[in-house]
Amino acid sequence: MWIVAAVLTMLCFGINNMIFKVTSGKGLSKVHMQFFFYLIAFLLMFSYGTVIGFASFNSLTIVLGAVIGILNANGNIQMSMAFEKGPASITSPLISTNTVIPILSAALIFQEHITLIQWIGIIVMLASAAIIQYVPGNGVKMEYKPWMYRVLLSVTSFGVLGVLMKTTSYFHIDSINTLVCMYGGGAVYLMINSLFMKEKWQRKELKLGIIIGCISVVGYSSYFFALSTGVASIVFPIVSLSCLVVVLSSCWLYKERLKLYQIIGVISALIGIVLTKL
Repeated sequence: MWIVAAVLTMLCFGINNMIFKVTSGKGLSKVHMQFFFYLIAFLLMFSYGTVIGFASFNSLTIVLGAVIGILNANGNIQMSMAFEKGPASITSPLISTNTVIPILSAALIFQEHITLIQWIGIIVMLASAAIIQYVPGNGVKMEYKPWMYRVLLSVTSFGVLGVLMKTTSYFHIDSINTLVCMYGGGAVYLMINSLFMKEKWQRKELKLGIIIGCISVVGYSSYFFALSTGVASIVFPIVSLSCLVVVLSSCWLYKERLKLYQIIGVISALIGIVLTKL
């Protein structure tokens, strides 16, 4: 069952990322969609926590959870903007290389041992990132600099998020408490952003936000179930391959074509992600 849960998590994360891709450039507010997504996820997790009972909250739990929520929201927004500037079939696996940041922090901050295979995976991912992002000078319609800028912001946000998730595990903070603070803090952050941006609210943003929120709750619930009952070294590679959903869906829906060196880069990036989780 835990393998099924891990696969379900991978599909949920991939589907949500693909929804962000599909809605890019459609005149919908990224902030509003994220707000509704966080609000519905917060209500669902809070209701679940109320039924089963919460562990005790403290300031560290609230702060870490809120910061994680803000980073996740910002990472998703930057990813959506990156989708508008470049092909999703390259953007998604490139952003997935953010796993390098928590792995390195685990060794430097938490004194965890990094195996030779994981080091090889890190090197492979960095090399793959260089290959994937390379674009020849002629015949390519792509907003390269804005795309790379958004990709780097998304990688940084998700990478630091991974470090903080590791921190919550290090301090043995209850996962339900973390998710409630994450969704709640993210919702407040996004509401403040919406007040400054003053974008028009649309009914479609609410509908999509509810869908993404429900999928996110299913994904994270399956994620924690898989980690608590299965083998983490197998769960992590399965979940990390969520970018495959975006890559394959983009090639199918948008007829995106990759050059041979970019196909090699995508494949090697996926191999690197898997290696870092072994």
